[in-house]
Amino acid sequence: MTNVLGVWPENPHQSQVLRLLRDDGAASRAELGDAVGLSRSKVATELDRLLERGLIETVGPAASRGGRRSSIVRIAAATRFLSVNIGATTIDLAVTDGELRVLSRVTEHTELRQGPTTVIGQALELINKVRADSGTTRFTGAGIGIPGPVSFREGVPVSPPFMPGWHRFPVREMFSTELGCPVLVDNDVNIMALGEKHAGIAKSFDDFLFVKIGAGIGAGIVVGGAVYRGANGCAGDIGHTAVDANGPVCVCGNVGCLEAYFGGAALTRDALAAARTGRSDHLADQLAQAGTLSAVDVAHAAAAGDPVAIGMVRDGGRRVGQVLAGLVSFFNPGMIVIGGGLAGMGHALLAEIRGVVYRASLPLATGDMPIVLSEMGDQAGLVGATRMVSDHVFTASTPT
Repeated sequence: MTNVLGVWPENPHQSQVLRLLRDDGAASRAELGDAVGLSRSKVATELDRLLERGLIETVGPAASRGGRRSSIVRIAAATRFLSVNIGATTIDLAVTDGELRVLSRVTEHTELRQGPTTVIGQALELINKVRADSGTTRFTGAGIGIPGPVSFREGVPVSPPFMPGWHRFPVREMFSTELGCPVLVDNDVNIMALGEKHAGIAKSFDDFLFVKIGAGIGAGIVVGGAVYRGANGCAGDIGHTAVDANGPVCVCGNVGCLEAYFGGAALTRDALAAARTGRSDHLADQLAQAGTLSAVDVAHAAAAGDPVAIGMVRDGGRRVGQVLAGLVSFFNPGMIVIGGGLAGMGHALLAEIRGVVYRASLPLATGDMPIVLSEMGDQAGLVGATRMVSDHVFTASTPT
């Protein structure tokens, strides 16, 4: 299968050039030669081949360095990557250019429990809408994120706890058949970590943890600038780390998991209990008005100063911090980034996580390790999915 331009880079030097242009934008031939460590004649040969194959294009002359003027090149303007992020309640789509700038985006409500055929069918309808709106006929590649364990090699979810009917469903095959371009599928947290690495606060870090706190809790582990997925693709599934042997039953069937205390469903459960017993006037009023509560309502109540909601946030932050403290001692990341829908709980959550991690981990591991909130919000997954598939497309190998 070829990309939308019909060709792939021929060798590692061409791959390196394409990734540099993707990450840093247009550059002169001379600058690219310096960056990849090639002689002027060798880089000229490689760039001419990329131009002939339609992977890059010339956009004007460069400033003179003396002698013959160099020219500026960039990723071909026809390059279009597609990002599809399937969440617990939404489908989020975006089209980017070759530098991964979002050109068009659409979001729609969904329900994972309707099953993969229905949800993916809905996604494909949205893709057709984005195609029409953006004038894109074909995509160079597509990255798909789903909120559960994924066999990256096969492109299928494996026993996702709250996604009935999705086990081993051929997600990659279904999208690639419809789109006619390279497709990669991964866990949504890994994709968000890639987004942070490409354009977020962790851009200058090669070893870091991205922690998503939302409907579920997971960690993207970035090692040497690349996502570490483990032997079978489930590295970083920290939401199902046991934090209390006597705790509540989790959706995965085990007892006392972190997610059973601080995932979206757990917070909704605790919020309803607090409202119905009258412990929280704020949550009781919200329940009376809306007829239901969600984890987001806990965040809003905490922000409004509700002591019960603040206690929930602090308790959850403490438990997350306990798990992360162990990971810090084991992995020694350069940074921890907190994201996901419930990261909107803000600095009360962050302060609790920081306090536990800094107290419980060795000073050598935490002495210069920042723990910060993501600044990308829901853009992290959109950019990360296209970063993932562009890494694949810009690799000098023949796809299988």
